[in-house]
Amino acid sequence: MDSSTSQVVQLLSDWIRECGKIVFFGGAGVSTESGIPDFRSADGLYHQKYDQPPEVILSHTYFKQNPAGFFRFYRDKMIYPDARPGASHLALSGLEAAGKLTAVITQNIDGLHQAAGSRRVYELHGSVLRNYCTRCGKSFTLANLFENTDSEGIPRCSCGGIIKPDVVLYEESLDQNTLTGAVRAIQQADMLIVGGTSLAVYPAAGLIQYYRGHRLVLINKTPTPQDDAADLLIHQPLGRILTEACQKAGTPSAGKDGCAE
Repeated sequence: MDSSTSQVVQLLSDWIRECGKIVFFGGAGVSTESGIPDFRSADGLYHQKYDQPPEVILSHTYFKQNPAGFFRFYRDKMIYPDARPGASHLALSGLEAAGKLTAVITQNIDGLHQAAGSRRVYELHGSVLRNYCTRCGKSFTLANLFENTDSEGIPRCSCGGIIKPDVVLYEESLDQNTLTGAVRAIQQADMLIVGGTSLAVYPAAGLIQYYRGHRLVLINKTPTPQDDAADLLIHQPLGRILTEACQKAGTPSAGKDGCAE
């Protein structure tokens, strides 16, 4: 179903009013509104030139074999400490504050959902905000990740171990507890909103198969492999659609402090 913008916003707002166990599953398109580039768009990381493709540099093998190269790329292209929550983050936080949204499931690693005030967030691919020593396990924040580096720019713990970001690299498995929680939330949802994702990255993209309801909303600027499965299909900017639908439903976007305005 792909109708005019006003019609789909009205229908989405009606569903939001009627539902009390909404789950949101999102990808890079949620954070592009905050100035963080995605991987697959025309100006995304996959279309920029490096010695190796991003999926090689961001692999477990590359991290182990060439940590200096990994951290050069990671520092330049994966960390956006000045990014702030965008329209989608704030709308979802408002839905949670209103008792409508039960969980956010994200493929992003920037922590912006929590910065907007969302509390139940399943980070499938980890977070740049958490880091740990691969030798002793000591934890490090993003702020102190690069406080101590060796001559090659590799962050080192006081014990000498390399500090690794707590993000899921290519060739690594998703955290089982996070995955289990995300699946359970989707199974219990009375509406599943999927937004800002190409649904091309597995196993994360396969999570929507666990939804058993009849209000699957898919919001993405470009077509996805799951368009035909959507009960409501919207090819419009995610932040604008969510904001307008939430306002119509009486659940405004969250403010800067994470509280509904």
